[in-house]
Amino acid sequence: MVKITETILRDAHQSLIATRMTTEQMLPIVEKLDNVGYNALEAWGGATFDASLRFLNEDPWERLRKIKDKAKKTPLQMLLRGQNILGYKHYADDVVDYFIQKAIANGMDIIRIFDALNDPRNIERAMKACLKEGGHAQGCICYTTSPYHSLEIFVRDAKRLEEMGANSICIKDMAGLLIPYEAYNLVKALKESVSVPIELHTHYTSGCGSMTYLKAIEAGVDIIDCAISPLALGTSQPATEPIVATLQGTEYDTGLDLKLLSEIADYFRPLREEYLKEGKLDPKMLGVDINALIYQVPGGMLSNLVSQLKQANAMDKYEEVLKEVPRVRADMGYPPLVTPSSQIVGSQAVLNVLSGERYKMVTKETKGIVKGEYGTTPAPITDEIKQKILGNDEPITCRPADLIEPELDKLRSAIAEYVEKDEDVLSYALFPQQAIDFFKKRQASKYRLDSSLADFDNNIHPV
Repeated sequence: MVKITETILRDAHQSLIATRMTTEQMLPIVEKLDNVGYNALEAWGGATFDASLRFLNEDPWERLRKIKDKAKKTPLQMLLRGQNILGYKHYADDVVDYFIQKAIANGMDIIRIFDALNDPRNIERAMKACLKEGGHAQGCICYTTSPYHSLEIFVRDAKRLEEMGANSICIKDMAGLLIPYEAYNLVKALKESVSVPIELHTHYTSGCGSMTYLKAIEAGVDIIDCAISPLALGTSQPATEPIVATLQGTEYDTGLDLKLLSEIADYFRPLREEYLKEGKLDPKMLGVDINALIYQVPGGMLSNLVSQLKQANAMDKYEEVLKEVPRVRADMGYPPLVTPSSQIVGSQAVLNVLSGERYKMVTKETKGIVKGEYGTTPAPITDEIKQKILGNDEPITCRPADLIEPELDKLRSAIAEYVEKDEDVLSYALFPQQAIDFFKKRQASKYRLDSSLADFDNNIHPV
């Protein structure tokens, strides 16, 4: 029997409509989703926290509580960027501990923890905190291909995660690079080497997703990530219903009810049409992008490259930039191309091409990767590149977070006038400006409500 984690409430809409599904749009269908019998509902984390504050004027903590209130049977799952939590930099250990404590207290069950460089030191603190709070800690291997990466490397990383206490391990194929027979070999090797369940997460970007799942299932994968069909395929996950139908009557049968899944799809279909009409869903996101396999450039990274070249009026350099991306990635120690390394490598490739000289101009983020501010890169960076980019600066060899002083007390003091609940300090820690804007709107809304009630009361009982 194969289990399915449903991504419709998080990664499906993050991948296709930039995380713009509102809590109000989710809640009417949560109870039905809860009755399916999924392994988990991925409903939080990733970019949902940022988007809720920045674009939707929603409290992400309130979303978690509301979904948990309706999902009584199925575990909720989130994606966490290790020491980066849900932000784009490393945070102090006390912030990591407190965030995970509050996430689990508010209803989170499974925390999928990854690091963009597969540096276990950036995962360990979050994993310990999750286990301490009684959560399910799922350790991640970010899948990528390079002359450095091999089955042996991925097996080593999986064993390390298991030794750290991971309850399960996820192969996180964020760019859709894992092709079917490689998936079979990887899952088989992991199943022979670790004893915890293996989950596979992929995207349909390259067009291989469903075939990749089928071969992984034959190799013994325990759980796969799928999305209900209206928001599946393209840069999202393979569709749930066809996978369920394919496995019916076999030894891998999911046991899920296709009729119920069809009813859930019926709910999301009008929303999909609404997203298309509003321009939130670009039809281009639903196609197959073979560049993902040729250049190992994820869809989101590709759109960023195009945007940067258009701004520089240099679209004629597009092919040159695509060829430069793998060269920069090799110089940076072959990091998997996932946030934030994908943006760092892409921006540096653009600069190298536009300036006409490699590393004539260097972003502070590129310097940070080479210096070790993000952790240890998968492969060593050559002394030549270090000298060119760092000059006389000394690289960091310790765990980056060891250099960060405790932050919670300072954060609390900084927003004392706005705090209404404990979780507010965490929203501010991750996205300071967006959180402050949200807090101000919340206060203004509360003031308007209080004024309306006072006027109402005065009309009934004139003074």
